[in-house]
Amino acid sequence: MANMSLKKVIMPEQLADVRNGNFEEVALGYTYEQAIEEAGRCLNCKHRPCVNGCPVNVPIPEFIEALAKEDIEEAYKILTSENRLPAICGRVCPQEKQCEALCVRGIKGEPVGVGRLERFVADYYMAHFKDEESEIVKNNVPVAVVGSGPAGLTCSAELATMGYDVTLFEALHELGGVLVYGIPEFRLPKKLVKAEIDKVLELGVHVEKNVIVGKSITIDELLEDGYKAIFIGSGAGLPRFMNVPGENLNGVYSSNEFLTRVNLMKAYKYPEYPTPVIIGDRVAVVGAGNVAMDSARTAKRLGAKEVYIIYRRSDNEIPARAEEVHHAKEEGIIFNLLTNPVAVHGEDAKVKSIECVKMELGEPDASGRRRPVTIPESKFIMEMDTVIVAIGQTPNPLIKNTTADLEVTKWGGILVNEDTLETSLAGVYAGGDAVTGAATVILAMGAGKTAAKAIDQKLKATVK
Repeated sequence: MANMSLKKVIMPEQLADVRNGNFEEVALGYTYEQAIEEAGRCLNCKHRPCVNGCPVNVPIPEFIEALAKEDIEEAYKILTSENRLPAICGRVCPQEKQCEALCVRGIKGEPVGVGRLERFVADYYMAHFKDEESEIVKNNVPVAVVGSGPAGLTCSAELATMGYDVTLFEALHELGGVLVYGIPEFRLPKKLVKAEIDKVLELGVHVEKNVIVGKSITIDELLEDGYKAIFIGSGAGLPRFMNVPGENLNGVYSSNEFLTRVNLMKAYKYPEYPTPVIIGDRVAVVGAGNVAMDSARTAKRLGAKEVYIIYRRSDNEIPARAEEVHHAKEEGIIFNLLTNPVAVHGEDAKVKSIECVKMELGEPDASGRRRPVTIPESKFIMEMDTVIVAIGQTPNPLIKNTTADLEVTKWGGILVNEDTLETSLAGVYAGGDAVTGAATVILAMGAGKTAAKAIDQKLKATVK
């Protein structure tokens, strides 16, 4: 009999005044009993609306049905038939805007906690079962993948399963892309990311680290080396800045640099490790997306006494996930809304304060959101030790600037065929943030799957 409760089973989590002083996971995950109870809320709809909201087409009702029957192995098998990184997606996907947004149970109550159940199945399986060895018939066709973020990992796994000889090129010394350098430990533990990546590598994917494609080697040179196809999943690593006076002062970070320092230089082990990021007592984070929330909550954990979110629109327009905003407010992050920075002031080349103006919402802009308008004579100054700019990222221009015949959009994203993700350069495909600009993990994974399928179809028709 279905569990007809109108509310999800509550996810256990650390208390706010405890977790804001450590980097351990905030959400603790369901117990076995809680997961079975929540799985019972799924009505197993025949028309499966939730699947339409999933960028990688996970058979959601089927995996939840297996879980409700307490067949964890079957639930995991169903999950991973379409999603190579379920433990990651269960934690960081915006389910409330995707699968859960279309859940029938959400019409008169809360939708089924799809993400929470995905996380539980993945975690429980990895803790209690071993993977079956997969038998892959190799076709000896070499394919290159650039970037080991979610798009590159997914494309690599799909192609390796199909039998291709996949070489994965990564610019940094750690695999995972944004999963390891961009998302904080308290939202996505590094140990878990490594476990998911290891499953991909076990498929026979060869890895070349510390290789900057576009500098160490170019796309054209990879083609000359005999790779029959190339997938570019290099992400969006070029930060946007405010273009205001004082932005070059010491103590002004892009969110990209700040989170990379914390994640790859192990600042998340503070105070065990000396932190490579000196932030002082007062920190301003400009922006209100998920990356801004990550930066603000990280700064709090590194010892900042006051952390401010500075955002030029109102609470209703905040683009970050509601869960992340809720957690940030619980942890003591201060929200200065309808506020916009106009200058950063310093002393001895170091940040001393940030100058802002107050805003009000005017007519809607092209996106449909009301445009923020400066209120005259509303300037004010806030003393500050560190400013973190988290207003977006665009694709790094390195690959496009070193690749002949590769067309890009006016804002720098690689131009691709919408159906196959093939670029203007024959045999070269691209997907994820390198094409769209900064987006979500699951959308990047969907692009990796689409490109792998297109590569396979083309190579089967052309390679003998």
